[in-house]
Amino acid sequence: MPRLLFRQKKVMKKKIDQAQVRKVAKLSRLDLTEAEVKEFTDQLSAILEYVEKMNELDTNSIEPLAHCLPISNIFRADCVKESLGTEKTLANAPQRDGEFFKVPKILDEI
Repeated sequence: MPRLLFRQKKVMKKKIDQAQVRKVAKLSRLDLTEAEVKEFTDQLSAILEYVEKMNELDTNSIEPLAHCLPISNIFRADCVKESLGTEKTLANAPQRDGEFFKVPKILDEI
């Protein structure tokens, strides 16, 4: 079973500031008001304070694990199957361009 090894205990000294919230909002294409920026700054700072508090716990006797249940591989067998084909795949597409899905352009300069 894969194990995640996160034993590093770093103390976070700097909280989230409003500039960081604005940057993440811009990258997420969110138009936040000044009140929302302040609210999210406070909320995210409180979350980081809680995580910092959890870092004070002694976890040396706790075995690291990747999942809370004793499971191994829950995936189905990886086997080759016949594909749907272009026409069936594009049958319910809102827009298409020949044999391709047509989607609106979303990338522009940030």
